[in-house]
Amino acid sequence: MIELTNINKTFKKNHVLKGINLKINKGDVLVIVGPSGSGKTTLLRCINYLERPDEGIISVDKFSVEGKRASKKDILNLRRKTAMVFQHYNLFKNKTVLENVMEGLLITKRVKLAEARKISLELLYKVGLEEKINEYPAQLSGGQQQRVGIARALALNPAVILFDEPTSALDPEIVGEVLTIMKKVASEGITMVIVTHEIDFAREVANRVVFMDDGLVIEEGSPKEVLTHPTHERTKQFLRRLIGEPEYLI
Repeated sequence: MIELTNINKTFKKNHVLKGINLKINKGDVLVIVGPSGSGKTTLLRCINYLERPDEGIISVDKFSVEGKRASKKDILNLRRKTAMVFQHYNLFKNKTVLENVMEGLLITKRVKLAEARKISLELLYKVGLEEKINEYPAQLSGGQQQRVGIARALALNPAVILFDEPTSALDPEIVGEVLTIMKKVASEGITMVIVTHEIDFAREVANRVVFMDDGLVIEEGSPKEVLTHPTHERTKQFLRRLIGEPEYLI
């Protein structure tokens, strides 16, 4: 289980996260939605300390890290339990597809070369890229690069995979191929926290949805509760602007 307690983050005078409290159970597919600037991505980055929270406690599988007091060892241990799939892929441009997936296994997990190669090949087959293993990121489409990112995250066997708007940088025609892979990952019971604007995807895959605005969790519940029958007026306004006159108004 993942538990966030009183997570606060300020950039200069901008209070981005304002005391976030959230519990994520093992096997949850939690989708976070909300307007730009609401703190969604910052929250993801705080979970694995790409951003250091100013205050609060992050617990993953009973291992806890506390705000600014976290040591380098604490942060490393936390990152071994999490993996991030980035909006803009963040692949090593000078490494092949296979080498990109192997990197975390060799460096972070210290897996032997032969075993790292075996695991990576299996995962690249899983995401449909077995024929691209010797190509470089620049030779791939955006969708293919994102699938490499998903394979790289899966290779670490983390307690949770964090997805930061994984389809927002993709051409509309290839969004579906990434969402299909994510659905497959979700069906295997892997804990996922996903920041996305793909409302239909959230309805289909998530078992919980969080709506954030202005650094706060405004509403949370099942997809039906939050996306079809929201109770907070701010949630209704957001959905109305995003998908037009929604079903919950009927």
